[in-house]
Amino acid sequence: MDHVLQFFQQLDNLVWGAPLLVLLVGTGNIVGVATAIQTGGPGALFWMWMAAFFGMATKYAEGLLAIRYRTKDDNGHISGGPMYYILHGMGEKWRPLAIFFAVAGVLVALFGIGTMTQVNSITGSLQASFGTAPEVASVVIALVVSTVIFGGIHWISKVSEKVVPFMAAAYIFATVTIISLHLDQLLPALKSVFSGAFTGTAAMGGFAGATVKMAIQKGVARGVFSNESGLGSAPIAAAAAKTNEPVEQGLISMTGTFIDTIIICSLTGLSLLVSGEWMAKGSTSTLTQDTFTGVFGPVGGIILTLCLVLFATTTILGWSYYGERCFEFLFGVKHINLYRIFFVLMVGLGGFLKLDLVWVIADIVNGLMALPNLIALLALSPVIIKESKGYFKK
Repeated sequence: MDHVLQFFQQLDNLVWGAPLLVLLVGTGNIVGVATAIQTGGPGALFWMWMAAFFGMATKYAEGLLAIRYRTKDDNGHISGGPMYYILHGMGEKWRPLAIFFAVAGVLVALFGIGTMTQVNSITGSLQASFGTAPEVASVVIALVVSTVIFGGIHWISKVSEKVVPFMAAAYIFATVTIISLHLDQLLPALKSVFSGAFTGTAAMGGFAGATVKMAIQKGVARGVFSNESGLGSAPIAAAAAKTNEPVEQGLISMTGTFIDTIIICSLTGLSLLVSGEWMAKGSTSTLTQDTFTGVFGPVGGIILTLCLVLFATTTILGWSYYGERCFEFLFGVKHINLYRIFFVLMVGLGGFLKLDLVWVIADIVNGLMALPNLIALLALSPVIIKESKGYFKK
C-alpha cells in the first residue's frame, strides 16, 4: 500500500507543498458545502470558518505529534498517526485508547468519508450530467479502486499527478468567475452569512428555513468533513513526510486547513449564495453542479462532474491508505487483503444508498474517530508546547 502514499506525495510536490493536496479539494468542498448551506442556511458557512479557525490549531498539533512519535522498523517502514502518539506519548496503559482510535479509523474508511460519501457524490453527479445509473457507476468505481489498492497504481498515478492540480485550479477559477459575475450580490451574501450564523435564516424560495442550532450543527460537521481537523486522519500520512522537524510539519498541516476551508469552501459557498442557487429545490448532491450549469451552460456541469470524479476517487484512495494503516495496527499485515476486499465492497455499495443516510453515517463514525484523537492532543499538549518553544527559540 506504500505505492498509494507515494502517489499522493508525488501530487503534493506539484502545488503548494501542503500535505495531500488532492484531499484539499474534494467532495467536502463541493457537495459538503452545498449540503451545509441548503440545510443550515448561509450561516453554516460562518460556522465552517470557525471550525477551520480552531481546526488549524488541532492540525498543527497533529502534524507535530505525527513526526515526534512516528516509528521505523528494520526495513525502513514508517508508521505513525494518533494510535502511535497515544501509545508512545501517553504510555502503554493507554493502549485501549489507541485501539479504539484504530477501530474507529477503519470504520470511517469503510463506512464514512473513505467510501460511501465519495461514491454517492460521484454517482449523483454522473447521473445528472450523463444519465448514468448510480448502481453501474458504483461498480465501475469499485473496479477502478480495486486495481489501484491491489497494486495497479502506476498508470493511474501518472495521469492523476498531471491532471489533479489543473483540475483544482480550474475549479477555483470557475468559482471566482461565478462570484465575479454576481459582484452586486456579494455584499448581501456576506451579510446573510453573518446574520444567519446568529439569528437563523427564514424560509425563502425553495429553502425551508434554518435555526441557529442547525447552522452551527451543519457548519461544524461539514467543516470537519472537509478539512478533517481533529479527526486524526492527516497525521497518519504526515508521519511519512520527509522531515525530521515536528514543528515544520505542524505548520504545513495547518496551512492545509486554511486553504481547504477558509479559501476553497468559502469560494464554493459564496458562489452558491451570490447565484441564488442555494434556494433551489434541486438535489443537494447536484446543487453546485446546477450552479455551474446555470452560469457556464452544460459544459460547466460536465467540467464539475469530471472534477468531482477525480477528486473523490483520489480521496477514496487516500482513505484506503488511512484505513489500512489502522487495520495494520490492529491485526498486522497478515490479513490486510481482507480489509482491502471489504473496502472495495463498500465502495461498490456507495451508490445504492440515499445521500441523507450516507451523511448521517459519516457524521457518527467521524465523531468516534475524533474523540480519542482529541483526548490525546489534550494529554500531549505539554509536549506540543515544549517542541514549539524549542523550535522558535532557534
